[in-house]
Amino acid sequence: MNDGPLIVQSDKTLLLEVDHERASECRKAIAPFAELERSPEHIHTYRLTPLGLWNARAAGHDAEQVVDALLTFSRYAVPHALLVDIAETMGRYGRLRLEKHPVHGLVLSSTDRPVLEEVLRAKKVAGMLGNRIDDDSVVVHSSERGNLKQALLKLGWPAEDFAGYVDGEAHPIALAEDGWSLRAYQREAVESFWHGGSGVVVLPCGAGKTLVGAAAMAQAQATTLILVTNTVSARQWKDELIRRTSLTEDEIGEYSGSVKEVRPVTIATYQVLTTRRKGVYTHLELLDARDWGLIVYDEVHLLPAPIFRMTANLQARRRIGLTATLVREDGREGEVFSLIGPKRYDAPWKDIEAQGWIAPADCVEVRVTLPQGQRLAYATAEPEERYRLASCTHTKIDVVRRLVDHHQGQPTLVIGQYIDQLDELAELLDAPVIKGETPVKERQRLFDAFRSGELSLLVVSKVANFSIDLPSAEVAIQVSGSFGSRQEEAQRLGRLLRPKSEGKSAHFYTVVARDTVDADFAQNRQRFLAEQGYAYRIVDADDLPSPA
Repeated sequence: MNDGPLIVQSDKTLLLEVDHERASECRKAIAPFAELERSPEHIHTYRLTPLGLWNARAAGHDAEQVVDALLTFSRYAVPHALLVDIAETMGRYGRLRLEKHPVHGLVLSSTDRPVLEEVLRAKKVAGMLGNRIDDDSVVVHSSERGNLKQALLKLGWPAEDFAGYVDGEAHPIALAEDGWSLRAYQREAVESFWHGGSGVVVLPCGAGKTLVGAAAMAQAQATTLILVTNTVSARQWKDELIRRTSLTEDEIGEYSGSVKEVRPVTIATYQVLTTRRKGVYTHLELLDARDWGLIVYDEVHLLPAPIFRMTANLQARRRIGLTATLVREDGREGEVFSLIGPKRYDAPWKDIEAQGWIAPADCVEVRVTLPQGQRLAYATAEPEERYRLASCTHTKIDVVRRLVDHHQGQPTLVIGQYIDQLDELAELLDAPVIKGETPVKERQRLFDAFRSGELSLLVVSKVANFSIDLPSAEVAIQVSGSFGSRQEEAQRLGRLLRPKSEGKSAHFYTVVARDTVDADFAQNRQRFLAEQGYAYRIVDADDLPSPA
């Protein structure tokens, strides 16, 4: 027994003592391969999963490094069976390989013949394979490269893809050199992606994911299709590329609801690509409109299901996914792994904060109590109505007013899920509101006014969760969210993390109704931030400063 902060259990859970002096060091060591499941005050629970171990393996970590991390930080003896299981699970990755064959094209080969025999007998892969070449390899129908990788992952034998990529149509792209350069972690992220050929880069909001995308484009020197969450994001990408690269406005096209331009660099929204008319995806021809050399998936954790299906057919193109969190609320992380690629680079938020590239954040949960009448209404409501009742309680409005008053003059976002609640807050606070029905031009005008300091308070719906660059924001007050969405919590905190003048901290408040599902969902949302090393303080609404 030693005095480590970690307890490793045979059920594949890891218990981390948060207050231990080596907890931060331990969290950093286990982050590449363990997923945080629960994060109450003193003990955080992580779990080892096959996908987490395979992601670590694809990123260059071997079983020896994983075992060493557990042995180094574990307080008690690590169960031997668990160590064996880790080695065997990680050893499954790469025993099957997709490769190019000079005669037969795409082939599946194996360094372990019984594994190949096992998967050949699986019904799910039978239609994807052609003739047996020899004992250790079989022809793969070239159109099935992505589908086969998905199927093999589900069978527990993830294939390593060495089949290479087409270069696509060449197009000169260089990074501009006027007064800026890539940060060290951005360079490492691009190198890790390029070495692997495809995959996902995980960086906090505000850490320059767009610049990583631009640098990947400069590396590829090829026509590029960039997929983004919305039109505002598309225009921000375009502005950033014009500012940071040799690309001109004429070389960059927008493909959205209102504009359909196909140019050497084309930025398309997920929404337009997944638009269906009479059951047909009418804009899929964009994927074949040019011989793309690179496809960039912004906010890859939000990829709609139809985009996964399209991506299965794009395996010969280099693909880079950019995100602040690989957490998907629909549990489809395996599809990101098999179709976009494994996680190639992941920088802990606190590491980038320590380097001064993102702001420190003070995270506070403010708890309110439902009035007696609302408690009775909540208790007798149908389960699907309870979250709305708890989220939209009027007791939150006074809390928001006090917090806005307390941070008077600081650029502040009030963020929520329910439009009627946001409309009411906007009216009471005398602030503009941005929601789904707000026209794109008006959204851009308000965001620009906020960036310039003309506006210091904005009320925003979930349309502002994604890819909205608001570097001046210092305070966010969250009144309701998408149930227990951890990815949303990461995005909302990310709105605040651009470095502040004089090293000031950002302030992230979540207003929560105690003894309700609102509090349960809040705890789930906070798991991601706890994994990144952020601690939530909990205060009672009655203890907040009174309005002036």
